[in-house]
Amino acid sequence: MKRLAATLMLIFVPLAAAAQTSSVLATKRPVTWGMIFALLFLMLGPIRLLGLFAAATKDCDRTFRLRLATRAFLYAVAAVTIAAALGKRMLDNFAIPVQVLQIAAGVILFLVALQAVMQQYSAARATERSEQPTMATAFSPLAFPTIVTPYGIAAVTILVTLAPTTEIALMVAGAVYSILFLDWIAMLGAHVIVRWLGPLLLLLGVVLGVNQVALGLQLILGGVSGLIEQGAFSPPSN
Repeated sequence: MKRLAATLMLIFVPLAAAAQTSSVLATKRPVTWGMIFALLFLMLGPIRLLGLFAAATKDCDRTFRLRLATRAFLYAVAAVTIAAALGKRMLDNFAIPVQVLQIAAGVILFLVALQAVMQQYSAARATERSEQPTMATAFSPLAFPTIVTPYGIAAVTILVTLAPTTEIALMVAGAVYSILFLDWIAMLGAHVIVRWLGPLLLLLGVVLGVNQVALGLQLILGGVSGLIEQGAFSPPSN
């Protein structure tokens, strides 16, 4: 356990320093590897996935659930890999500051999370799916946008861009893939988890939604702060 903690420190400390000095994820206290991992888990983790997968496959056998979960996992791995690589290249080609991408991620996260939170107060209920899920469900809505969210892609792109070395960038990718693997495990046990922990999951969903709204605002403010520090809003000097 101590070796694991030391390894994680070696992975994330340089990345956290880069995030702090560039004003990405700016906070009143230093950014740590634990905060970065929590950020990734909040954006790519399985909490929102459990209810959707359990509801979509409630009348399906275990074999189909396993195939669907496995295909969704593979789609998610491919999607986050391709999207992060393309996003990093586009940042370089169009000279887009990471702070601008951070603001975009914050706006998307804020709007999506706010909509989810406000639905808790709506009397209208979503209509239940009457059709049986097919393997196409693995890509949409499971892999995208439920597992690999747009703001999750932006977060991964930012972290990979800030990685000071290729080795650390690969290690960040490993952390992302580990979270996606947890999503696969969660899908396999979704029915049992929802059956026994349904009320707790509802509470966690509300807490997650509120925290995501706050995180969206934090991303926006951090990105704007970074642009101000870089002089993006200052008039050009003559």
